[in-house]
Amino acid sequence: MNAETMPADSTYVDVATVPWSKTRFPGIETKMLMEDKATGMSTQLMRWAPGARLPNHEHVAIEQTYVIQGSLADHAGVARAGQYVWRRAGSRHDAWTDEGCLVLAVFLKPNTFFD
Repeated sequence: MNAETMPADSTYVDVATVPWSKTRFPGIETKMLMEDKATGMSTQLMRWAPGARLPNHEHVAIEQTYVIQGSLADHAGVARAGQYVWRRAGSRHDAWTDEGCLVLAVFLKPNTFFD
């Protein structure tokens, strides 16, 4: 293989051009930045409206969230802008925001929901 036929090692994403997609949860939208459908791994920019809530769900694998704006809460605490929270595989909770938030979320596998 020569350099012209090899796949690129880096994939640059122009985030501004990626459309927001509604989720099935009112007030929560996502921009899919990277998704591996074979493994379920994904990186998403998520925008939560004030008062939005993600119902009871389980993290099948580690989940990582960096809060860019606003705050994101669960029964264990609140992560505010500039803070990071990760959740262990098998952890289960509801998540919500009072003021709204913008977060970068990394999922190794999709969550399982119990609503």
